[in-house]
Amino acid sequence: MDGKTKLCGLIGNPVEHTKSPLIHKTIANRMEHNLDYAPFLVQEDELEIAIKGAHALNVWGLNVTVPYKSEVIKYLREIDSYAKRIGAVNTLVRMENGYKGYNTDYEGLYRAMRSEDIDIQGKDVILLGAGGSARAIAHMCAKYKAKRLFICNRNLHKAQEIKDSIDDGVRDNEYSEIEVYVVSMKDCADISTEKAIAIQATSVGLYPNVDEVVVSAPQFYEKLEAAVDIIYAPSETLFMKHAKAAGANTMNGIKMLVFQAIVAYELINQCSVNEEIVQELVRIIE
Repeated sequence: MDGKTKLCGLIGNPVEHTKSPLIHKTIANRMEHNLDYAPFLVQEDELEIAIKGAHALNVWGLNVTVPYKSEVIKYLREIDSYAKRIGAVNTLVRMENGYKGYNTDYEGLYRAMRSEDIDIQGKDVILLGAGGSARAIAHMCAKYKAKRLFICNRNLHKAQEIKDSIDDGVRDNEYSEIEVYVVSMKDCADISTEKAIAIQATSVGLYPNVDEVVVSAPQFYEKLEAAVDIIYAPSETLFMKHAKAAGANTMNGIKMLVFQAIVAYELINQCSVNEEIVQELVRIIE
């Protein structure tokens, strides 16, 4: 580091497990950017101080992880319109008097899926889960023009909240028309569709609980042309195994992890990361 080094980092609690420094510093090294990246553990009652202090210390950009993706919004100078609809940010870009917040989760997954030739435009999408990641993914489906979206969750109220936020986007002409349905998780195998794309956005099947699966009914997997699991440990979940056995194209969450970080890096540094670096990062994470 020297006086011209751009310092970036991650704020969250915990942060010990993060792979963000590895990804961002690898990109910086390959692109010959004078940039360093550090994880910052922030206590729950010190978030505002941390944001103001980071700006005062000329921190160039920040990523945000749990539990602060929503709470941090109140301390930002601006917020991207999609991040506002999603209700969560994971990337802060430095401005003159504060930070602007973005959500790169939805764009990261979209780029990851396109890299595997999975295209949601004009397709039926079955979204399993209604947590923070699922909310971002649902808005990705609306932005990139899925035909129908089925949000499946045990808690129907949470799924309905996501539907309402997308309906608001349609009314405000931010999204094209999209049909959104709320479905109980126990009824997702009965959805009337052919060749849908399923996106698994719960923690079910995450290591060490590798023998768990959110949907076990064989008829569910017979409907799928592609199945995406945002989990990346294990690299092949039981959900993916069932889908592959039924003939569906499958992918895990490694590329989503990589691409959401790349989108963040591009926003913070106003640059474009090439495909060679993308492939290297995927190999490193794998």
